[in-house]
Amino acid sequence: MRPPKRVCVVTGSRADYGLLKPLLREIKHDPDFKLQLIVTGMHLSKAFGLTERTIACDHFVINEKIDIHLTSDAPTGIAKSMGIAIAKMAVAYQRLNPQLIVLLGDRFEILSAAIAATVNRIPIAHLYGGELTEGALDDCFRHCITKMSCLHFTATKEYRRRVIQLGEAPCSVFHVGALGLDGIRELKPFTRNQLEQELGIKFDRRNLLVTFHPATAEKNTGAVQFRNLLAVLEELKQTQLIFTKSNADSGGREINCLIDQYARKNSWRTIAFASLGQIRYWSLMKQVDAVVGNSSSGIIEAPSFKIGTIDIGDRQKGRVQAQSVIHCNPSRSDMRKALKLLYSGRFQEQLRAVTNPYGDGKTAKRIKSVFKRTNYQNLIPKKFFDIPAFEVRL
Repeated sequence: MRPPKRVCVVTGSRADYGLLKPLLREIKHDPDFKLQLIVTGMHLSKAFGLTERTIACDHFVINEKIDIHLTSDAPTGIAKSMGIAIAKMAVAYQRLNPQLIVLLGDRFEILSAAIAATVNRIPIAHLYGGELTEGALDDCFRHCITKMSCLHFTATKEYRRRVIQLGEAPCSVFHVGALGLDGIRELKPFTRNQLEQELGIKFDRRNLLVTFHPATAEKNTGAVQFRNLLAVLEELKQTQLIFTKSNADSGGREINCLIDQYARKNSWRTIAFASLGQIRYWSLMKQVDAVVGNSSSGIIEAPSFKIGTIDIGDRQKGRVQAQSVIHCNPSRSDMRKALKLLYSGRFQEQLRAVTNPYGDGKTAKRIKSVFKRTNYQNLIPKKFFDIPAFEVRL
């Protein structure tokens, strides 16, 4: 009998953990695998909700906790955190001796985990490659991780094509859908009354879930754009606002301070959370009219709930989008127009027929099946794949 394959998953935030959870369960309960889990980044920060506790409550064993000192979201502070992450990840990999590293997404701590794995010659399986988010530095990080990875699992066919365009062999790139839809498919949501009791809120005639992050490819625009959003939200009547706070990107703390100030001033109709947790967040999606801001959840998961998304600015520009997504510029006038369209009869009717372009909620099983049939020893070194000249259109 062959020993189980050691598969190490790295998670650095509430967002990637929520998406990874169905895959973690698939690996954990399969005797062909030994799951290893490294927790880092915002999970270990009090400022971002200490979400490592959520992982423990979900009965996953954390093999390594790597504190990368998220004390500053200035560019120099993030660069320092990346350096710490690379060094500590390398040591953790030596202790755990994994045969495969699994990484999701495009954040700086995930790039650090990829660099450490590459130096240690451990093959990487990358999820959510090939995407574009033109308003964030995530594009650079994501494509770098793709070039260091040996297996690729993309959320759409278009993203698969783009990964191949980056020089990855087609036989290593799998279109499997988005993992977030697995969680939604399995969701046992809180009821409206349960959410009101759980969160201490009272739903109004209209309700909006607001998540706004800095557009890191732009310089110091996050706070200005967010103030514009707050000014527009201030004009709304009979509307309950539920904010989830920004992440650890450069400028995120300033946005979080603005959220706290606004919530204190408008406590009768506003509440803010550092982290809602996946079940509460998705349960809210079933109850609200729209997701507002620039979070990927509004693009990838919200369409499955037949609700609208108001996507502000360029942070998510380039992603495949459902017809439920209203894109607007970060000006007050454009945001007002987007909200007016959201509540129009025509748009509300359109939501009933929306289909989610990100899959069917069976992604984790597809990924695991590839893990099962792959010989990890044959993944390194990999070769650059040249697209045949007749396929290249200049």
